[in-house]
Amino acid sequence: MGQSDTETVQNDTKEAVYVTDKLIAEDIDAYLVQHEHKTMLRFITCGSVDDGKSTLIGRLLYDSKMIFEDQLDALQSDSKKVGTQGQEIDFALLVDGLAAEREQGITIDVAYRFFNTEKRKFIVADCPGHEQYTRNMVTGASTADLAVILIDARKGVLVQTRRHSYLCHLIGIKNIVLAVNKMDLVDYSQEVFDKILADYTEFAQSIGIESFTALPISGFKGDNITTLSDKTPWYKAPAYAGVPLVEHLETVEVLSSVDADKPLRLPVQWVNRPNLDFRGFSGLIATGSVKAGDKIRVLPSGKTSTITRVVTFDGDLEEAVAGQSVTVCFADEIDCSRGSVISVADNPPQTADQFEATFVWMADEAMVPGRAYWLKIGTQMVSATVQEPKYEVNVNTMEKLAAKTLELNAIGVAELTTDKQIVFEPYADNRTLGGFILIDKMTNATVAAGMIHFSLRRSQNVHWQAVDIDRKQHAGLKNQRPAVLWFTGLSGSGKSTIANLFEKKLHRMNRHTFLLDGDNVRHGLNKDLGFTEADRIENIRRVGEVSKLMTDAGLIVITAFISPFQADREMVRSMLPEGEFFEVFIDTPLKVAEARDVKGLYKKARSGELKNFTGIDSPYEAPRNPEIRIDTTAISPEEAANLIVDTLLGDA
Repeated sequence: MGQSDTETVQNDTKEAVYVTDKLIAEDIDAYLVQHEHKTMLRFITCGSVDDGKSTLIGRLLYDSKMIFEDQLDALQSDSKKVGTQGQEIDFALLVDGLAAEREQGITIDVAYRFFNTEKRKFIVADCPGHEQYTRNMVTGASTADLAVILIDARKGVLVQTRRHSYLCHLIGIKNIVLAVNKMDLVDYSQEVFDKILADYTEFAQSIGIESFTALPISGFKGDNITTLSDKTPWYKAPAYAGVPLVEHLETVEVLSSVDADKPLRLPVQWVNRPNLDFRGFSGLIATGSVKAGDKIRVLPSGKTSTITRVVTFDGDLEEAVAGQSVTVCFADEIDCSRGSVISVADNPPQTADQFEATFVWMADEAMVPGRAYWLKIGTQMVSATVQEPKYEVNVNTMEKLAAKTLELNAIGVAELTTDKQIVFEPYADNRTLGGFILIDKMTNATVAAGMIHFSLRRSQNVHWQAVDIDRKQHAGLKNQRPAVLWFTGLSGSGKSTIANLFEKKLHRMNRHTFLLDGDNVRHGLNKDLGFTEADRIENIRRVGEVSKLMTDAGLIVITAFISPFQADREMVRSMLPEGEFFEVFIDTPLKVAEARDVKGLYKKARSGELKNFTGIDSPYEAPRNPEIRIDTTAISPEEAANLIVDTLLGDA
């Protein structure tokens, strides 16, 4: 029950009961084939609070007969108990599922609903209107082909109308419907509609929205939803769209059909090797089409080949297009793995490692410039750092504001650097290869969504210079394996003392070493940095880069830094080849370290003279799985140094 092509019959109580389409009863296979070949449109509804978003979706579900009998009974009962329409059906209750939403009469989370008509299938997302739920709204909009922006006819264009229009434009939604709702409350006035249309047109042009479709509707009464209403005869004039909402939704071009006309972009999700005789590359086609005989290029390697087969579970295809998941086979054995992108040979996407991008910050904790996050773009996963924002956008006024960081729900523009080159296209051209998320390395929580504008020019003009003497030869000359021994612990834990003893022992063993001490480095390389969280991260990043250069020279590098944040120590680890980074945790309880207070720093921190001091008013994140742990309450510095030497050389 509950299909789109249904008949309404009346029972003894005169309540509507929906029965299934005749075609389902007569020929279920024919119905399923017909249903399978319908196109899918994803759209969102957004706008200011109480503009009628949930009511509109409820009306669409109701009119398309996507409600089961028990749902209808529950809707009628709930409408009388908690509805806002007197004794009439409150369609918003079909969508406002959270108890908090029903109590407040607002939308908090994104609610997804499915319905279909004779011509098309739909997935609609009801997005929250409140500013504090901007991240929810962006999530709902990220996969949408179309946005329905509702305006209360009594209120006109509001701040939240402008905000959501800007966000839809930012996300790249090309099809925008301006639905002027609650026309029944303004007597279906053409004058009111025209005034709102003029105001919105002026605003839309100012932010770059080139076109939109405007409709006068009443979600509650059903005017101009499925059929044209007799109460708005003026809407049929040539100056207006002159079509009901559902008809417009049924005929607008979906994103997949637009993407099919673009060059081939197939991010590889996995290498398919079920047996020795088959090797294919599986993924969802982002744009373009592919067929046997096509010349392709694999990025970032740049290797070329020819497609021999396009394979699916149901058999080989002559051609596959954007939106289809397929496995393709090559004529040649070339390097291609998860994260690679298959493209047409003569029109490949770009590769770079530095970009300008727009960020929508989604985490409760503010963005920390310089901190390393995981960046996921398509099927690629790399480590990335974000610089201090160029500016933050006030989405209410469109002003560009100076900002040191981005807080929850903030939108800003900043530069982004990845630890290796990635395959990309500007978000305006390709959502899959231009849109990304940032993931916190410690919690695995998504902290931001982003959209790449372009690669930075220096990323294209600065290349690695090939050299004849590499790190292996440098290490061979010194007869040792390069490594970084990263001593971390609280101030006063004994890091520098143990590190110094450790280096002396290696020196007596004719090992080539270099000690980078936290205090010493701040006299030169990092003299411009303070002790804020951002400065601490930059301090560690610079030391990590220097350490990497020294290991390239074949040295054993010893560092002694508090380095309080686990994510930053992992950032340095990711810079080095596997097995060359040794995290040495000098584990000393705070009470013991503070009792030593060799430099008098704890005393100053306790008195308030020294701000952002680790262990007092700035946190220390202890290593979870260090290669070496030294309990300074159990062994002496001399014994600790011997233990570290045995671990390093025993592992060599």
